[in-house]
Amino acid sequence: MKKNLIIVLFIFLVPLIAYFMLSSFGGSNVASADSQTSKPQIVKFTSVMCMDCQTMNKIIKEIYPKYKDCIELTEINVQDNNPKNDEWIKKYDVTLVPTIILINSNGNQVKRIEGAIEKEQMEKYLQDLK
Repeated sequence: MKKNLIIVLFIFLVPLIAYFMLSSFGGSNVASADSQTSKPQIVKFTSVMCMDCQTMNKIIKEIYPKYKDCIELTEINVQDNNPKNDEWIKKYDVTLVPTIILINSNGNQVKRIEGAIEKEQMEKYLQDLK
């Protein structure tokens, strides 16, 4: 009986612990969604539990350092119960993660990417973003 209880607890607790650990690492040192800038901007809507989001996070982590001086990166974790994040989710009508919105220096949306894409394609989009 104790063995079964331990197994059941293990099955339920390990995913919960993993979720909370991943959630605590989900935030990054990217710009705030409130910042006003004249630079082009990447607004990335993501979730800690989404595999495609993790793929896109790796891709952006690899290629973004080349563009960090000329493009601002904003990350919105859709799982955070934050009213400001909810405003951005409504503003861009995000129903799927990952969703990446590319905004030019005039503040106009120039590209919407839903789902994961190849690293080379993402880099091309960033090169064209002005």
